[in-house]
Amino acid sequence: MHPITARTQLSPNVTRLDVEARRIAEIRQAGQFVIVRRANGAERIPLTIADADPARGTITLVIQAVGKSTRELVALEAGDAIQDISGPLGHPTEMIAAGRALCVGGGVGTAVVHPIAQGLHQRGVEVISIIGGRSREWVIFEEELRRLGQVMVCTDDGSYGRKGFVTDAARDVLAAGGVDIVYAVGPVPMMRAVANLTRPFGVHTIVSLNPVMVDGTGMCGGCRVDVGGQTKFACVEGPEFDGHLVDFDMLAERLGTYREFEEMASAACETGACRSELMPPSQLPAIPS
Repeated sequence: MHPITARTQLSPNVTRLDVEARRIAEIRQAGQFVIVRRANGAERIPLTIADADPARGTITLVIQAVGKSTRELVALEAGDAIQDISGPLGHPTEMIAAGRALCVGGGVGTAVVHPIAQGLHQRGVEVISIIGGRSREWVIFEEELRRLGQVMVCTDDGSYGRKGFVTDAARDVLAAGGVDIVYAVGPVPMMRAVANLTRPFGVHTIVSLNPVMVDGTGMCGGCRVDVGGQTKFACVEGPEFDGHLVDFDMLAERLGTYREFEEMASAACETGACRSELMPPSQLPAIPS
């Protein structure tokens, strides 16, 4: 069991949980993630390690409540516990040793950008972060990123920072020159837009993918993505890849595989039947190849 030491509401549907996981806190690296199972029979959910405190033996998980299982997780309070946390999993982030890095985070993806910016800052790399949200209340991790370098905030409605998308601000930074690498994390359309933006500038761009994952060891095959015409398993060969080589159309299609079942589970949750139960394998849809 992994006790929750603190719970913080970051935005209307994004929650931060600080959880005891001492061994993971001691060895995790930027870009790695864990797979969480709230209780027996619950769904296995991959979550990036947004931060860690080895001295206290805690890791930080940032969870966007979009379906039944994530709603169950964010309903937990300090003093409650998560049954299973497996990790750290995945490859650590590819870091440059010097120069200037542009980190672009959209929505909850900003929490994933944070440990990358941390790692770069510790190496002496100049970090510029561009983060965005629908409005001011949806902007997260601004304070944490300001400790690591310059931060530019964008909101769709202009209620805070610059009005517009993160790609608008990124275009200006790239046009000014001097950017050696770009890291982008957020919704698939945002990461695709950043990759398309950086391609003409010839700037190496790394994106963190979020395909369906089950076991986190590459055995289930659910996390298959196409990178440069080759099949990659995001849980063991990623989750970060060269954004100029990712087939974002395939990624978007595969992310919708279980949408019908997710909507059914969410509807049941709203009627009060929000209990985790295992679904017989015969009822699960086939994962597209």
